[in-house]
Amino acid sequence: MTRGILAGSVAATLLLVLAELLGGYVGHSISLVSDALHNLSDVPTLLISWIALHWVARPADQERTYGYQRAGVLAAFTNAILLVLVSLGLFYEAFERFLHPVAVHESWMIGVSVLALVINGGITLALVRSRRDLNLRSLLVHNFGDALSNIGILAGAFAIRWTGAEWLDPVLGVGIAAMVLWSTKGLLLEASNILLEGLPKGIKLETVARSILGIKGVQEVHDIHVWTIGTNMVALSCHARIPDMHMDESEKILQLICAKLEADFGISHITVQFERAGLPSEIRYIMPHPAQSSK
Repeated sequence: MTRGILAGSVAATLLLVLAELLGGYVGHSISLVSDALHNLSDVPTLLISWIALHWVARPADQERTYGYQRAGVLAAFTNAILLVLVSLGLFYEAFERFLHPVAVHESWMIGVSVLALVINGGITLALVRSRRDLNLRSLLVHNFGDALSNIGILAGAFAIRWTGAEWLDPVLGVGIAAMVLWSTKGLLLEASNILLEGLPKGIKLETVARSILGIKGVQEVHDIHVWTIGTNMVALSCHARIPDMHMDESEKILQLICAKLEADFGISHITVQFERAGLPSEIRYIMPHPAQSSK
């Protein structure tokens, strides 16, 4: 279903770009041209996300043992870079219009912005259910920003009609560019953090380690790492020191650790290496290196 939504979104976006370019050319509106270029950037964005959806569904193989979970994250990162480049281009076009003002035909701005609002609003509503996926959330943020810019252009067109203040058109262009840049920041930071295998948002390493130490029998935790593999898949690896015991007993401790981490932090891919603890005087959390035994 999501793939069908993306295919329909590509067709609708191309139609919108043609309409806005025509309206911007005939109506001499830099804000419409800016929005057209902005919407044109949606096409590779949608295509990248559509390809990523196909890749994510592929199973793991001998070369990519985690599967293709990162395909969606990579698509979101690529889309964010494209948005930054588009916003810089929009700033330049608006600056040129400030230097060389042109009379604007606001009737074209009104008609085309209404059409754009319908299309972008429809795409945004269609993607709301998939907002937990970082790849599709990048499209949701993008198209929601598009819809807001359409509302701004529509309001600006009426303001130009009523006041004759044609300088509002390049101001709207700057506003659209700034909004695109602002909406991209969070997406770019989150995608970069995942690609760099940083700590997932909302998780504190010490809190996770102390949660493991709360399991009876665990006396020390070190070399702990938490990272995101893909959407809804968080991984953890660590070393845990436990007293000498039968393997059946250590297996019970492992099951308790896995259940607690998944329940408290949503961590589902867990690797724990047990080590002999000896008899420490107190429970310790040491990271990233194990404790040095005293002589």
